[in-house]
This record gives sequence, C-alpha cells and structure tokens, in this order.
Amino acid sequence: MIYLGSDHAGYRLKREIIAYLETVGASYKDYGCTDGEPVDYPNAAEETCNALLEAKADGDFAILVCGTGIGISIAANKINGIRAAVVTDAFTAEMAKLHNNANCICIGERVTGVGVALTAVKKYMETDFEGGRHARRVDKIMALEK
Repeated sequence: MIYLGSDHAGYRLKREIIAYLETVGASYKDYGCTDGEPVDYPNAAEETCNALLEAKADGDFAILVCGTGIGISIAANKINGIRAAVVTDAFTAEMAKLHNNANCICIGERVTGVGVALTAVKKYMETDFEGGRHARRVDKIMALEK
C-alpha cells in the first residue's frame, strides 16, 4: 500500500502521482489535501505517516508532496519509525531505497517537474533495499530515536 499526502503547494503533483499509480495498478490511500485549499504540511505528514506506521505492512511506503519537499520531510522525520528522504530525480529515489531504506519519499511540486517526479516514483517502487553494510547504518539511524 502507498500512503499519499500533501499540503496545498503539492496538491497538483500529488494528483499526477495518483494518476500514474492508477495506470500501473498500485494500491494507494490519499490522506489529503483534497482540493488545493491551504493545509499545513506538518499535519499532512503526521496523518499520512501515522497511517503508514499503523498498517505495519512490509513494503508499504509513503509519498509526501509540498512546495519543495523539504518542510514535509522535516515534519515526517520527527515521527518515530519514519525515514523520509527528499528525492529530486530517479537517482536520488533509487538511493533513498537502495542504501537508506527510506519508507517515505518527499517531492517538491515547485522544484520538480511532473515527468521527473513520476520517473522518481517509478524508480523508487522498483528498487529493493540492498541491506548488508547499509542495514547496519539504517539501524544506527533508527537508534537515534531512542
């Protein structure tokens, strides 16, 4: 399951991502913003990421969108259990999963074109966590929450 959320500055790109997910038959849940009206990105991050964590299902992840991807990623990373990464292209999306096992990717509508964003989402979805030495590092990141 893919959990999606955005503030008003990321609403249009989130709609494009949803359209892409529908074309590839991916299951998703949309936690808003639903109409482009002002929404604070910390609220969108909290609701979406809490739903992801409550599901406790392997392979589930979140996609969050705001104006730059930065604010919503900072908010998401305050939630224990979330490893959110701002992705700007297919390479950063691949590395977020391959080396950091990010369970949340954040994209900026105002700084990332639709085509690039969709390519990043696709690359993230088709990439597996490499594990090995990276698992040790991810464990150290998660230990910082304690």
